[in-house]
Amino acid sequence: MRTNIIRHESMMVSYDVVNGWTVLETDGEVDAYTAPMIREAVIKLLDEGHRHFVLDLGFVTFLDSMGLGVIVAMTKRIREHEGSLRIASVSGRILKLFDLSGMRESYETHPSTSEATHSAPSPGGLAHWPHPTSG
Repeated sequence: MRTNIIRHESMMVSYDVVNGWTVLETDGEVDAYTAPMIREAVIKLLDEGHRHFVLDLGFVTFLDSMGLGVIVAMTKRIREHEGSLRIASVSGRILKLFDLSGMRESYETHPSTSEATHSAPSPGGLAHWPHPTSG
């Protein structure tokens, strides 16, 4: 069951748990104003015991450097809790931001949340972050 955790005039974040993954669906703008709300929501979820996250960016209409920064901050927090993070449903426009910032190589991206959650998470999924293992 999807649960809303942030409702703001320019953004909404909800989550659901699928196959051991906490899927965060972000809808709207991720910018200097809304990005800290997402970080706080992840901290709250970590405090509640969630460890393995899929960040669904399929409905993100705008993402700036603060948005990218909050993804890095989330990743650090999740890593401290021996969790994992996958990015799903990334549009070509946002994927280009990941490329330009040098972040694309550091994250496991999937075309959809169903593909991102297909396999169950394993502990320490971010052990090698920010440098992925070659596989």
